[in-house]
Amino acid sequence: MNVIKAINKRQSIRAYQQKEVEPEKLEAILSAANRAPSAGNLQAYQIYVIRKEEMKQKLAEAAAGQNFLAQAPVVLVFCSVPERSKEKYGEKSVVYAMQDACAAVCNVMLAAVELGLGTCWVDAVIETLAAKAINAKNGHIPEVILPIGYPAEKPPYTTRRELSDIVTEV
Repeated sequence: MNVIKAINKRQSIRAYQQKEVEPEKLEAILSAANRAPSAGNLQAYQIYVIRKEEMKQKLAEAAAGQNFLAQAPVVLVFCSVPERSKEKYGEKSVVYAMQDACAAVCNVMLAAVELGLGTCWVDAVIETLAAKAINAKNGHIPEVILPIGYPAEKPPYTTRRELSDIVTEV
């Protein structure tokens, strides 16, 4: 599949088959995250791989009760780590670290589509609860929770704004 096809095929999946994600697919997905662009190539983020039911339930609670994410076989938590870029970027390291994490999320979502898997970007996260749920290291700030699994649904495609609404040529 080419990138444009993957972009057009990607949907938010909120129901997952009870089928494990193969280790080689998870490794390919994580490798895609590792290839994401980052400020100064510092990769100021950390990815936590969660499979334990108890942790997934706590993450669902930390994500405004979005219980569907606990049903996925694998949940990735993308944390920004501003300390990794602080020396180079100072105050901006907080923003750049979050952007680094988000770029990695995008790569993961597209790689998942390529591999026949579904995801759903969850960013309604209470950072303190999510960090506690995954035993995050100090300074690791949960930004996005991403459930991953084989889709058990095919939701209708959502409409998008017209390009003229989001693009300004100057």
